[in-house]
Amino acid sequence: MKVGVLALQGDVEEHEYAIRRAADELKINVDVVRVKKPEHLNGLNALVIPGGESTTIGSLASRNGLLDRLRDLIINGLPTLGTCAGAIFMAREVRDSVVGETGQPILGVMDIAVVRNAFGRQRDSFEVDVTIEGIGAVRAVFIRAPA
Repeated sequence: MKVGVLALQGDVEEHEYAIRRAADELKINVDVVRVKKPEHLNGLNALVIPGGESTTIGSLASRNGLLDRLRDLIINGLPTLGTCAGAIFMAREVRDSVVGETGQPILGVMDIAVVRNAFGRQRDSFEVDVTIEGIGAVRAVFIRAPA
């Protein structure tokens, strides 16, 4: 199985690690490849679009000639997972909680409307220690997120 990770910006390494770990646990052979150019999409069985900054991901995908090819492959059945900014990039409609319509490049392949920064701007992100019953103290990260 060949799984691509869109490697333009964001949590690329973390997603590659998670895919490899899942493959090991499932005892399946997975080749994880970084997708930066249209030709890197050849022969993929699945694709992951990681979190990061959705405007940047869309702009770089457009600049690198990936937008139309990604859209076509996904519409024609390529299994695709988008996390955080990846989900925003895949959405049919994107608005920002403060500025409204963004006009950012998106794929428009997932039938959802997304509100970016629904839980605040980047400066509203924070870390704190929390206590979870049965687990104990955990360092938690609360970040801006889409809704």
